[in-house]
Amino acid sequence: MKIGFCGTMSVGKTTLVKALKELPEFKNYTFRTERSKYLMEMGIPLNTDSTYKGQLVFAAERAAELMQKNIITDRTIIDVMAFSKLSTSMKDYEKHHLSAALFHLIQEYDYLFYVSPKGVKIEDNGVRETDAEYRMAIDREIRSIINMHCGKKAITISGTTEERIAQVLYSTGIRSYMD
Repeated sequence: MKIGFCGTMSVGKTTLVKALKELPEFKNYTFRTERSKYLMEMGIPLNTDSTYKGQLVFAAERAAELMQKNIITDRTIIDVMAFSKLSTSMKDYEKHHLSAALFHLIQEYDYLFYVSPKGVKIEDNGVRETDAEYRMAIDREIRSIINMHCGKKAITISGTTEERIAQVLYSTGIRSYMD
């Protein structure tokens, strides 16, 4: 299975993926988590300053993940599309062409989970944007992309990490509601 978590920054996607990695149900999976600090150190602008070339790097990472079997990732094609759309450095035609190419890959996820920011405070990790308005703008864009391209395929999860794990296990059929 290909399982992707999408959502705005600082909602616990990476924490969730790291927690799933510890479960025996996912022992045969590959896990990918954010590399923003590494990419920033390479000189790739992030967040509002993200460039066309930078988003192509992120898109290539997401596409490479989709070429693997049994992958769980804390970023998806949808995240790339949303951050591109809100980039102040990219030209409108760059945003359009990138999103037009990427939306074809959305259907390759077997399970796509939208991680809600509701009740989750922004945590400053020294890399991510901490502007609350920008965070909510990214969230709105992610939800818009989901509504436009995913329909009922995307599953909304929320709550504590433990509650989210239970929702993932139930939604994927790995565990029943009664387990």
